[in-house]
Amino acid sequence: MNLKSTPANLAKLEKIFDEAKYILRYEKGTFNSGYCVLEHKKVVVINKFLNVEGRINTLIDILPSITVEEGFLTPESQKLYRQVLDSREDAAAGEQAENDTPEQS
Repeated sequence: MNLKSTPANLAKLEKIFDEAKYILRYEKGTFNSGYCVLEHKKVVVINKFLNVEGRINTLIDILPSITVEEGFLTPESQKLYRQVLDSREDAAAGEQAENDTPEQS
């Protein structure tokens, strides 16, 4: 997804997590992927040393993997959430098509 790295866009993504009843924390830690999701407690911990772009990319990576009840989201959040999911599906489909293409010698 091509979302500009601005604090306003970061706030929009954070709002989705808040509306989905997830606690979003930025903390110091040794995260291999830059984040940790404690699904049963609905807590997402993100490396606090990531810049705005890194935080946005991390939240976009996490969104498809968590359970979000879209009925609790505001219309603006629903739209952004659908865009994130659709862009992930498009990227996965493009990757699959690329892998299915026979190589030319």
